[in-house]
Amino acid sequence: MNLTLKVWRQKNKEEKGGLENYPVTGISEHASFLEMLDVLNEQLINEGKEPVAFDHDCREGICGMCSLYINGEAHGPDRKVTTCQLHMRMFKDGETVYIEPWRSKSMPVIKDLIVDRSAFEKIQQAGGFISVNTSGNTQDANALPIAKPMADKAMDAATCIGCGACVATCKNSSAMLFVAAKVSQYSYLPQGQVERKQRALNMVEQMDKEGFGNCTNTGACEVECPKGISLEFIARMNREYLGASIASE
Repeated sequence: MNLTLKVWRQKNKEEKGGLENYPVTGISEHASFLEMLDVLNEQLINEGKEPVAFDHDCREGICGMCSLYINGEAHGPDRKVTTCQLHMRMFKDGETVYIEPWRSKSMPVIKDLIVDRSAFEKIQQAGGFISVNTSGNTQDANALPIAKPMADKAMDAATCIGCGACVATCKNSSAMLFVAAKVSQYSYLPQGQVERKQRALNMVEQMDKEGFGNCTNTGACEVECPKGISLEFIARMNREYLGASIASE
């Protein structure tokens, strides 16, 4: 498979970037998208050029670091997959493929295809945790009975990997699907009840501080989410936030 890649290159946050053309040849249709980028970088290194900087870690669809905007879609043309799970058989021989970083003021480009996702980390730090007794009398988690429907809902929310596809896809650069997943995950579990009200208030407040936009129910975030996180969690977060706001007055 031969392709023409139009890759976004940008030296740092301060300098302007732009698309550059790179031809690649002999790509297997069974290769992953990141393996194809590895081939490109090996080619660039052999030519004495600087390789394309992109994020990756587990390459198993778990870490969320491989986030790329491919042909105008977060994680590319496939559904419910991360970029590392996207295979080249989704493209046609001779096709031109556009590869860009996330586009959001709250997630600025660091270099080439790498963006700064520290805003998500700050939101997590604001409330994405639970309080536990570490005095030596900690109760075994398996001793806490949880109804299966509640456990299933918590697990559905917990599948969010924080990749940022929701932000990149949303016309408002909203992070509400991400925040909703984190707030909802703990609201279903007994371990998450200690900070339940404050969690919703703190995480939403931090989301606003980081400059993310609001949700207008377009639904693009759910479509592009590699884990299929439902918009229902945004509705739940809104209820959690409203209830916490009333209780705090």
